[in-house]
Amino acid sequence: MTMTSPTIDLTMLADPALRADPYPLLRQMREASPLPLIDGLLVVTGRHRDCSAVLRHPHASSERYRSALTAPNLEISTLSFLSLDPPDHTRLRRLVSSAFTPRVVTALRPRITEIVDSLFRRVAEQGRMDVIDDLAYPLPVQIISELLGVPAEDHERLRAWSAQLARGLDPQFTDPDPERVAVAEGARTEFNRYFSTLIAQRRTHPREDLLSLLVHAESEGDKLNEEELLATCVLLLVAGHETTTNLIANAVLALLRHPDQLDALRARPDLVDGCTEETLRYDPPVQMTTRAARGTLPVGEVEVPDGGIAVLLIAAANRDPDVFDEPDRFDITRKPGGHLAFAAGIHFCLGAGLARLESAVALDAFAQRIVAPRLLEPVEYKANINLRGPARLDVTFDAIRSL
Repeated sequence: MTMTSPTIDLTMLADPALRADPYPLLRQMREASPLPLIDGLLVVTGRHRDCSAVLRHPHASSERYRSALTAPNLEISTLSFLSLDPPDHTRLRRLVSSAFTPRVVTALRPRITEIVDSLFRRVAEQGRMDVIDDLAYPLPVQIISELLGVPAEDHERLRAWSAQLARGLDPQFTDPDPERVAVAEGARTEFNRYFSTLIAQRRTHPREDLLSLLVHAESEGDKLNEEELLATCVLLLVAGHETTTNLIANAVLALLRHPDQLDALRARPDLVDGCTEETLRYDPPVQMTTRAARGTLPVGEVEVPDGGIAVLLIAAANRDPDVFDEPDRFDITRKPGGHLAFAAGIHFCLGAGLARLESAVALDAFAQRIVAPRLLEPVEYKANINLRGPARLDVTFDAIRSL
């Protein structure tokens, strides 16, 4: 791919050496933004004002597969509502939204607390834990699985498919790997087979779960066809835990590397929501997204022509000094608001409330109950570029306090 900037190479984002800290490169990209590539058909920006404006612009389409380019595959499916515009997006999102209202999410707090307590009890006598396997992964996957109606015995079976699919969501322009794409498509196929079986079961034996609600909506003629139903199930399961796993892990890592912030959270448990918001800004679990231009789409002083693609470097925008003071500093007392970790506009993350609650409960328990936690370096990161988080996060401790 031909670059218009002689100093910035977008493919550097795929460099494994940058996995632990991509932010210096993202800063350079933000400062050079907007970057027009491929004769202006692809425009990259890391400026907060540009990203925010594009996410809300009426010419910014989520139907990337209609682009004149082969769009960077950053979403889960061309059929999921993440990759659709109104009216289809509105219809599908409306069907799912009842499971994520503030009232429903708030009612989940006791269950989330119960799961966190059980996870801590499992490792209490070991004196060490892998924050990923022992907390950050099992908590959100159990909650979203229970909401959907996925049996507990299938959680590990789905984990490998989810990781393979998440890896396939990385931008193609940074790592053109046909094998990776094939693995991701294979995982999608396995997910579809799995959910096809569950859907068939719910048609004859409905339960009190989200999957039954979606199947019932389809049966009442709400135009949710089989492909849409499958894509929605995969989206909810994968997006419902992959990003929250990274959010919790990134937050724990930031606290351990900034012990003054961990001390502040211990002293003031009311800062836990601020800790979640600061992590979303400082080290967001989703690093970038894209929009296709349906009509001319302005990106700062550059315009993406009809059919082109805008690449929005959310992680760079969240550290824009024009919006955030001392943006490279992790500060859980920072005034919340302004970050784009959950996107904006009509595609603002449907599960944001649930992710925030799961993170808050997990981080509060970690700060208040783990005695003298110590991070074991180096931290091993996932190969993912877009869905960023550690693959392992080993911590030793003196004890875990009881509830």
